[in-house]
Amino acid sequence: MAERISDGEHVVMEVLWADAPLTAADVAGRIDPARGWSDRTVKTMLGRLLAKGALSHEEDGRRYLYRPAVARADYVESESRRLVDRLFGGRAAPLVAHLAERQALSEKDISELEALLRELRQ
Repeated sequence: MAERISDGEHVVMEVLWADAPLTAADVAGRIDPARGWSDRTVKTMLGRLLAKGALSHEEDGRRYLYRPAVARADYVESESRRLVDRLFGGRAAPLVAHLAERQALSEKDISELEALLRELRQ
């Protein structure tokens, strides 16, 4: 997937990463109603995601079934790398330092990071 997906498209992808294949109506029914999206909006998002190669679809009678063409883990890896490269010169330590300086790390986060570092050193 060469093109990045928008925040709105990401909402649709999360629905499909959680459960696929789904019809457009199924996807629309699983999106938080507070967003106020119509079925047409969801279909537009699905069309964009198809054009970007993020989704695939198959015909099922008169409807289409949509499924992710990219795994969530692969997407997270790509976006994480892009963020670290763009904002922190490709290094993770400045990202963690930034979060720590802004008190954005909970005690649980710190414990998990410490455990991860212990694992990495073994």
